[in-house]
Amino acid sequence: MTERLAPVLRVRDADAAVAWYARLGFARQWEHRFAPDLPRYVSIARPGMEIHLSEHAGDARPGTLVYLYVDDVDTLAAACGGVEVGSQDWGRDFVVTDPDGNRIRVGTVPA
Repeated sequence: MTERLAPVLRVRDADAAVAWYARLGFARQWEHRFAPDLPRYVSIARPGMEIHLSEHAGDARPGTLVYLYVDDVDTLAAACGGVEVGSQDWGRDFVVTDPDGNRIRVGTVPA
């Protein structure tokens, strides 16, 4: 097994969240639900990254910030509606907020 980190984000509607994160290149990997009427726990991933989305109220706090390092920040900014990419000392990045108030900062380090 390769070690990895998977931050957990609180979401109200896992299907809506999966669709929103698709613009950042994430796809659903698996889903768990204890019973049909209970909250879902979903894994989404893209190469080298995994995020867990939880409808369970106690799993994470809304409004979390996650930083994603990517190779092509401009393509993802365009996929997010053409948001502006800023230049910082640490690289170029932008921030978007998912439908549940979680902030996702996407950036690339200087070459």
